[in-house]
Parts: sequence; structure tokens; C-alpha cells
Amino acid sequence: MKLYGHPLSGHSHRVRLFLSFLGQPVDLVDVDLLTREQKTPRFLKLNAFGQIPVLVDGDTVICDSNAILVYLSKKYGRTDWLPETAAEAAAVQRWLSVAAGDVAFGPARARVITVFKAPYDSQDAIARAHVVLKRMDDALVTGQWLAADQPTIADVALYSYTARAPEGFVELKEYSHVLQWLSRIEALPGFVPFQATPVGLAA
Repeated sequence: MKLYGHPLSGHSHRVRLFLSFLGQPVDLVDVDLLTREQKTPRFLKLNAFGQIPVLVDGDTVICDSNAILVYLSKKYGRTDWLPETAAEAAAVQRWLSVAAGDVAFGPARARVITVFKAPYDSQDAIARAHVVLKRMDDALVTGQWLAADQPTIADVALYSYTARAPEGFVELKEYSHVLQWLSRIEALPGFVPFQATPVGLAA
């Protein structure tokens, strides 16, 4: 099994993190984002969208980090990480959508501006980040995990960019429930940290 990604990509990290939680070995293949290797013809044969991560499992190629999390949960029969009851499955999907939407355009975008010098509106990204962080904080008032009574792939999908939000000038100190949730994830067996970058508030 190979995982094509980049150590500074939160999308890549969420897959690597989940594989580690599952205790599944994987060969990591770095894709050079600075030279836009992900847009080369060779890589586009793996993923026509020109994005990382990509998981290659034998003859099966899975693109999109959230899709990979679902694939791995199903492949290994891990209904603890991806519950099968209608309500819990829907709750997981809801937060996967948040990871792909609000988080991507909030804390993830704010961070990509400082880490990769991306030409986005930093103030808009920071404002969006605080909106989604407040919603996450409110959701964690009544439970330790976002989608169920135990950690799920929803928590994995949201961890990386939330943990490194300060790198995009997004302060986390007012979100006490989010900070406690981050600590709970970091205490799980198999946790691997997301590589830090000394930029933004983390400089």
C-alpha cells in the first residue's frame, strides 16, 4: 500500500494518522508541491484532479482524503471508526462535509497562505476559521467526540488543520472544548503528529 502525499499537507496527514491508528503499514511517497509535481502527466494518471493524497492499494486507487478514510474503514471492517447505524453514519458524513468545506476554506486556507504563500484573502480565511471553530467548540460541549461516543473518522478528518490553525494566525485559546478534544486525539494509541511550521502565531 502506498500513500502519495506531502508532510506539510493536512489532507495527507489525516490519512497517515488514520493508518497509524489502525496499525496499518504504508509506504509514504512524497509529492513535491513546490514544483507542482501533482500537476505532471505522470501524477495526473493517478488523480486527474491533480491533488494529494492518493492511496494505491494493489490495483485500487483512491483519491480524496475523506474518501480514503471511508475506504480504509470499510476495508478493515472498522465500524468503531465508521459506525453503520443510520444516525451515526449521517453524523460522521456531516462532519466530513465540514472538513471538506468550512475547515478547508477556514483554518486550512489561512494556513496555506502562510506556509505556501498562496494568494488568498487571509482575513476572510481567518474569519471563516473562527466561525467553524466556534461551531466545533459548541458541539463538543456535550460530548468528547464530534460524531459518536467514540472517536470516528470525522475526528481524524478535522484534527490536522485544527491543530495547526495557529500557523495561519488563527488563535485557539478561546475554544477550550476544541483544545481538550485535540488533546484526546493526541493521547490515542498510534497518534502521529502533523509536522509543525514556524509561521503565523507559531513563529
